[in-house]
Amino acid sequence: MSRPTLTQATGPAHSRILGIGGVRGELTVTNDDVAGPIDSSDEWIRQRTGIVTRRRAAAGTDVIDLAVEASVAAIADAGLTGADIDAVLLATTTYFHQTPAGACLVADRVGATPAAAYDISAACAGYAYGIAQADALVRSGAARNVLVVGAEKMSDFVDPTDRSISFLLGDGAGAVVVGPSETPGIGPTVWGSDGGQAHLITQTHSWKEAFEQQTPWPTLRQEGASVFKWASFQMAGVAERAMAAAGVTPDQVEAFIPHQANMRIIDQMIKQLKLPDTVVVARDIAETGNTSSASIPLAAERLLREGLVPHGAVALQIGFGAGLAYAAQVVVLP
Repeated sequence: MSRPTLTQATGPAHSRILGIGGVRGELTVTNDDVAGPIDSSDEWIRQRTGIVTRRRAAAGTDVIDLAVEASVAAIADAGLTGADIDAVLLATTTYFHQTPAGACLVADRVGATPAAAYDISAACAGYAYGIAQADALVRSGAARNVLVVGAEKMSDFVDPTDRSISFLLGDGAGAVVVGPSETPGIGPTVWGSDGGQAHLITQTHSWKEAFEQQTPWPTLRQEGASVFKWASFQMAGVAERAMAAAGVTPDQVEAFIPHQANMRIIDQMIKQLKLPDTVVVARDIAETGNTSSASIPLAAERLLREGLVPHGAVALQIGFGAGLAYAAQVVVLP
């Protein structure tokens, strides 16, 4: 018997972001609120990070709640319903269940069942990883409309006495719907990781150790100086490659939306990239804090909502963080 030639799915030539939504934690936490346990001050935190306040969720709000609220807004902004969503990708590191995937719960709560659903664990690069996968799913014909969510409740992993990262962190979720387009709306993704430096941003210890040895709750730590150097200088090269892959030059970029890790990192990247003054730079970190995988979509949503960039603007976005994982692409905003 001869073997059959398989049929492969094909999709549209291009994809784009159709809609966007975001939600921040209900509570506004000032620098004075977090300065005491780390023997610091409002002035020190502002100078080192650019953060004035960070948003954190109330005790009764979990990461799935945040993800669902952002997703509902993004689906509505795209002019769709949950039934139009074929796949749900949830980028998060703060969902406490190993299984089932949080994406399955999000899909159910937004009315997307039986959409394919899975989680992405790439820390602060997770949302940009999700955009790369959504673009591929749409253009391959595997899905028509893909919901990509970055959602984190980072306050669940805060050690109030830690001076390395915990005072930076906020809670929130940002979501987009990626679907077919007649013109290119998502450029090629430049991504990667460097596990040899995974120790630079990590949990204090594993969940297994916490359970078996009755140790304190795991929290996040980073080697700040090394992370700052890596992000400020090596990630600019990744962003440059993403622009080159998309066929755009810095003067053609209308918005720069980096992961909101630290204002000093953002400023250094602008210098490295030689972005002109005409480029609008996302600085959502000042009022929201570092929300890991949620930071890029939240920053983009804010730029659009406040009219700082027009709908349809060309934006360069880059995520980078624990792993060390990173991803960058040029996108057309919805």
